[in-house]
Amino acid sequence: MIDKILSNLDWLGHDCFRLRAAGQVVYFDPFQLSGDLPPADLILVSHAHYDHFSPDDIKKIRQESTLIITEPESAAKLSGNVKAMQPGQSITWGPFTIEAVRAYNTNKKFHPQANNWLGFIVTVEGVRLYHAGDTDHIPEMADYKADIALLPVSGTYVMTADEAAQAALDINPKVAVPMHFGSIVGEQSDAERFAAKLVNKIKVHIPQKK
Repeated sequence: MIDKILSNLDWLGHDCFRLRAAGQVVYFDPFQLSGDLPPADLILVSHAHYDHFSPDDIKKIRQESTLIITEPESAAKLSGNVKAMQPGQSITWGPFTIEAVRAYNTNKKFHPQANNWLGFIVTVEGVRLYHAGDTDHIPEMADYKADIALLPVSGTYVMTADEAAQAALDINPKVAVPMHFGSIVGEQSDAERFAAKLVNKIKVHIPQKK
């Protein structure tokens, strides 16, 4: 089932992913969307920075029935079917369980812990998928249980490839997927360095942009 979820997980660049599962379409942090865009049933937004919370991109995929889950700062700028969550909260929505978890910087100031910005652990079809949002390698990750972990690797605003590899070892997913490269900051080489650090330890899937 992990392979099935992975095969239905499209990387749309930066931290944006689209998941097709259980007959639903889920977008994570929609940003710079183009091309064929199936409408969203669920949109998850990790935090209020423009490259994660993009109202223009949300409009491209939002239906009247679409549920948007995000943190309070972003939720306040939206109307309609929107739910604000705090780290530690979880909800069940149709076939999905969505857990909001912490995402913050430890050695830089772009994503303060006090902001209560989010990562998400989404459980569907028996698979736990972790989208880390913008974060450093934080102590809480040792308690996160995930089969697939989407982790930023670019450095600058988030953890470096080396730090992300350590985070992956803490989480110990079946598959780790690098993100937050190839747009704004980070290069393909960051993803490759991340993969090299985890050889014979954790399977790494370097996504190709759709």
